[in-house]
Amino acid sequence: MGITRRDFLKYTAVTAAVLGSGTGLKSIMAMGSKPRLLTSYTLTNCEMCYWKCGVTAKVVDGKVVKLDGNPLHPNSRGKLCARGNAGIGLLYDEDRLKSPLISVGKRGEGKFRKASWEEALSYIAEKMETIKKNYGPESVALFAHGSSGQYFGRLIHAFGSPNVAQPSFAQCRGPRDVGYELTFGENPGGPERVDMGKSKAVVLFGTHLGENMHNSQVQDFAEALGNRAKLIVIDPRYSLAAGKADYWLPIRPGSDMALMLAWINILITENLYDKEYIDSYSAGFKELAVHVAQYTPEWAEKETEIPASLIAETVRELGKNKPAVCVHPGRHATWYGNDVQRSRCLALITALLGAWGREGGIFLATNASLPEFEEKEYPEPAKESLIALCPYPFAGAEGVTNVIRDATISGKPYPVKGWIVVGTNLLKAMPDQKATMNAINQLDLIVSVDVMPYDTAMVSDVVLPECTYLERFDDITVSRGRSLGLEIRRTVVKPMYESRDGYTIARELSKKLNLADYFPWATVEEKIKARCGVWNIDYNELSAKGFISMPGSAAPYISPDNQPVFNTASGKIELYSSELKNKGFDPLPIYSPVDQPKEGSFRLLYGRSPVHTFCRTTNNKILTELFRENEVWINAGKARSLGLRSGDYVVLQNQDGVKSHRIKVKATQRIREDCVYMVHGFCSESKELGRAYHKGASDQGLITKYAVDPICGSTGMRVNFVTVAREV
Repeated sequence: MGITRRDFLKYTAVTAAVLGSGTGLKSIMAMGSKPRLLTSYTLTNCEMCYWKCGVTAKVVDGKVVKLDGNPLHPNSRGKLCARGNAGIGLLYDEDRLKSPLISVGKRGEGKFRKASWEEALSYIAEKMETIKKNYGPESVALFAHGSSGQYFGRLIHAFGSPNVAQPSFAQCRGPRDVGYELTFGENPGGPERVDMGKSKAVVLFGTHLGENMHNSQVQDFAEALGNRAKLIVIDPRYSLAAGKADYWLPIRPGSDMALMLAWINILITENLYDKEYIDSYSAGFKELAVHVAQYTPEWAEKETEIPASLIAETVRELGKNKPAVCVHPGRHATWYGNDVQRSRCLALITALLGAWGREGGIFLATNASLPEFEEKEYPEPAKESLIALCPYPFAGAEGVTNVIRDATISGKPYPVKGWIVVGTNLLKAMPDQKATMNAINQLDLIVSVDVMPYDTAMVSDVVLPECTYLERFDDITVSRGRSLGLEIRRTVVKPMYESRDGYTIARELSKKLNLADYFPWATVEEKIKARCGVWNIDYNELSAKGFISMPGSAAPYISPDNQPVFNTASGKIELYSSELKNKGFDPLPIYSPVDQPKEGSFRLLYGRSPVHTFCRTTNNKILTELFRENEVWINAGKARSLGLRSGDYVVLQNQDGVKSHRIKVKATQRIREDCVYMVHGFCSESKELGRAYHKGASDQGLITKYAVDPICGSTGMRVNFVTVAREV
C-alpha cells in the first residue's frame, strides 16, 4: 500500500509542524472507543545498495511495515526497487548480529563468545595501542564501504594512520574514474550524470541496466526507450538491456577496446564527429587521428568477431544523433587489467560526439559550493600512506585494497598488523580469497563492524553489531548532480538488540584511544544540526522532505553563459593525455589482445541480479523468495555437447584447480559459446547465515587470478577460465 503524492505532502507537512514544535508524533485516536494503531511516516534514505534512494517509511505500532520511494528525492522519484522494498527483511532478519563478539577459537573457526560493548571496545583499543607502540599507527588500516565508513575513517586518521581503502575503487569503478579524469579532468560521478531521458541514442558496453537496478538510471533508461532512442548493447551475453536493443553486438570478451578504436576511426575519417566542439574544447585531435588510422573496422572484425559492416553501421547511428548520445561510462570497470585505457576510449568517443556537458549526453556537475564546515584537523602521519608509496601513479583517493593486502603479507614497505573492516565483506569483494586469508592470518587484530555475520566477520577477532540504516541517523550527504542537493538519513525505529550506529561505535572507541576531541558531537543528529547552522539550512525542512535542492545551483549544459571547466594539464579535454605520457604510459589507448579460453574451457563472466546487492542481500528473507541461488549460464549448444540440460547441477573448476560448490545450469542461446556467466555474491561460507550458507556457487572463489592495471592498481577479474562437469 503506497501513498499518493497528495498524502505524502500532507504527511510531510504534519511531520514538519510536529518537529518544529519539539514534540514527538502522538497517536491519532478514532472518534469512538476503539483506538487506532499509532501510524507514522519518516523520511530517510536507503542503503540496500549504495544509490541512497529517498524512502518514506511507514511505521505501525512501532514496527516498519512498508517502504516507499520519496517522490521528492532525485534517486527514487517515488519508486523503490525490489531491494529497497526489502529493507524490512534486513531490519527483521533473525540472523542479524545482536551483540559484540570476541573470538575464542583459532582465526577462521567461527567460535565466539558474547561480550559487552565495554569489554569489546577496550579489547580493540588495547590491541590498537600495542600495534601503534610496536610498529607505528600506520600499521592499522581501514577497509570500508557505505555510510559508516566516514566515521571510522575519521578515527583512523586521528589515530595517525593514512591507510584507508574501499573496494569501490580497486574492485569496481576506479579505472573508469581515472580514465575520465585524465580526459575531462573529472569523473562521471556516482550516480553517473547520464542524461538518458533526453538521449537520442544510448550505448552500453557490458553495462547491465535493469539488472544492476540503479533506480534513477533505470527510470531514465525506460524513458529513453519510450522516446524511441536507438539502443546499442555490446555484451557477450544477451542481457535484459540487450533484449530492448536495436543492435546487440555479442562481442568476443576482451576485445571491447578494438571496437571502440574502430568507432573512433570512423567518427574521424567520415567526419561524423562534432568538429566545432572538438576545436573549441579539446587538445590532441591530430595525434588521435593519426593514431587510430590503423584501427579499421575490417581489422576490428577479426578481433571482435563483429562484422565490419555492423561496426560501421552502429557508430554512424551515433554520429547521426550527436550530441544527444549517452555512451554510458559503466560502473564495474575492472575487467582485463587494461581498464583505464579502455575507459579512456569511452571518454574519447563521448568527446568526439560532443556529448560531455550536452543534453542527452553526460551533463555537467554543479559547481555550486557550501561554506566550509570545520572539524579538528588530523595529525600529520609519520609515514606516507601505502597508496602514495605504491607503483601505481594514479591510484585513487579511495585507496587500493590489494596494495594494503600485499603489504600485510610482505611487511613491505612497512608492516600492517591491524585491519578495521566496516560494512564490506572482503572475502567476497577481493579476488584471490587465499591471499586475503593469508593476509588476515598475519594480523595481530582484525575487527569487523557490520549488520550481518558475513564471511569476513566470521574470521575476525572482534565483531561489532551495527544497526541497520532504518535504525540510525547518518551525516548529511551532499549530492552534486544536476544541482547541489542535500539528503538526510533519519532513525525510523530504535536500534534492536545491542546494535549501535557507526558514529556511536567510532566515538566510543575514540574515547578509549584518547581521541574524543575528534568526535565533539554526542550523536550524528547533533552534528547534522551543526552543519545546518553553518550552511543556513532549515533542519526541520530537511527532515520533513528528506532531500532539498539548493536554489539557483542547476547548470547542467554548456551554453554561452555556462562554459565548461576541464581540470586537466591543458585546461581542455585531453584526447592525447600529457599526464599519462609524463608518467611513462601510452598517451593514447593501444589495443592488445587478451588471453582466450583453451579448448574445453570457458571465460568466467559475472554480474548482478536486480533483486540482490552482491552478497549483502542473499540472506534476506524477502529477496531469497525471489532469487534463492544463482545459476551458471552455458550456451545451449555447448550444454548439449556436455550432456547437460537446464536444471542439472554442475561443478566449475578454474585454471588453478579451485572447484566451486554445486550450481544449477541455465542452458540458453543468450550467451556466446566461449563464456559462462553467473550472478555475483552467492555461496556464503558463514554458517550463521541460514538462507545464504552454501546456496549456489561463489564466482569470487573461482577468481584466483587477476590482472592489475599498471596505471591505477585496480584488479581486472575477467581473466579466469573454468571447465564444467556434472555434479558427482
